[in-house]
Amino acid sequence: MFTSIAAFEETWGHESASTLKIFNALTDASLKQEVTSQDRTLGRIAWHITTTLHEMLSRTGLDFAAPENEEQVPGSAQEIVDAYRTGSEALISAIKNQWTDATLLEKVDMYGEQWPNGVTLQILISHQIHHRGQMTILMRQAGLSVPGVYGPSRDEWSLMGMEPPAV
Repeated sequence: MFTSIAAFEETWGHESASTLKIFNALTDASLKQEVTSQDRTLGRIAWHITTTLHEMLSRTGLDFAAPENEEQVPGSAQEIVDAYRTGSEALISAIKNQWTDATLLEKVDMYGEQWPNGVTLQILISHQIHHRGQMTILMRQAGLSVPGVYGPSRDEWSLMGMEPPAV
């Protein structure tokens, strides 16, 4: 749980940059990659991450502009990147301008439970991490190079002229 806006801002800076790193590796064609017809495509997962910024944080009363329509997945990877970047910047600006550290302790109804806003922020980050992991599998299936997030990816080890660690 976050107890300071500064701590969230620092963590969000790293995590949103990591999300953009993954999003920037997408191609328009890769957005259709799926495991099965019953599962989300790569594009739908990226768009879900993007629209969740507003969907989740608007429940706390935070007021900011970000994409809201999860059903209409853009056909362009760049459109998803731009929408995520804009929404992420608006989110952090709204938090800094509308909340204080004390606001992070306030509880609001979140999906039928009472969550402190600081917990909601932590779950928002965990949610992105969860879906980024799903995306990397679909990216491999689509033949894309996967960027490293918490260290070099297999692709990046090779670019550094090194062997990836044994699996």
